[in-house]
Amino acid sequence: MSAPTAIHPSAIVDPGAQLGEGVRVGPFAYIGPEVEIGAGTVIGPHCTVTGPTRIGRDNHFAGHAAIGGDPQDKKFKGERVELVIGDRNQVREFVTLNRGTVTGTGITRIGSDNMLLAYTHVAHDCIVGNHCVFSNNATLAGHVTVEDWVILSGFAGVHQFCRIGAHAFIGMGVLLSGDVPPFTMVAGEASGRPRGINSEGLKRRGFDAERIAAIKRAYRTLYVAGLPLADARQQLAEQAQTSDDVKALLHFIDSGERPLQR
Repeated sequence: MSAPTAIHPSAIVDPGAQLGEGVRVGPFAYIGPEVEIGAGTVIGPHCTVTGPTRIGRDNHFAGHAAIGGDPQDKKFKGERVELVIGDRNQVREFVTLNRGTVTGTGITRIGSDNMLLAYTHVAHDCIVGNHCVFSNNATLAGHVTVEDWVILSGFAGVHQFCRIGAHAFIGMGVLLSGDVPPFTMVAGEASGRPRGINSEGLKRRGFDAERIAAIKRAYRTLYVAGLPLADARQQLAEQAQTSDDVKALLHFIDSGERPLQR
């Protein structure tokens, strides 16, 4: 049997909000109109959740998180835009997650099973996949796409409209201005340079030696061989015939509009 919904007496919950079974709302929290919160989710003390925002099941928002705030965009004029969050996310203290804009997709999306550590910021119209970890003070500008299993280290920042491919690792303090292909590790000085593949992360997620070897070969083709991108892409297309991982990397490159991080 699910636990009953529990709202602290000092919390304010708008009559237009919808709370699922077992939702807990802590002291001095505020839940606004047009907010939907799924079963088992915990809203910690002093959190604010403003809408339109839809939150899935079994999420945990620690104290002072600001969820569903207006986009920080000068063009925003109060239009109806949304934030959509999946299930089982851990959202720590002072995290800020903004809604979308009508000049973008109108929706900011956060997937499931993510950990967003203290002071993380996700701006308007971003898309964050599943199983990602954003360390303290990691920041996404507007319209950024982050695929599954990405790790952003502390104080990393991502320029607007950039994409980060699945299983990438971004080092501490790196400021990204270009797209990061899947599996790639970016670290070093603030501008960040590709430093190989995230082989340790891939091993932890069950990638065998053959798959990792194919990804390493693709990385060398793209970043080490000194080839023009068109020539590297041709070689990657040949390698993709025997590797679904390389095929995914090639698709990422072909579908982008911004240059790759170099």
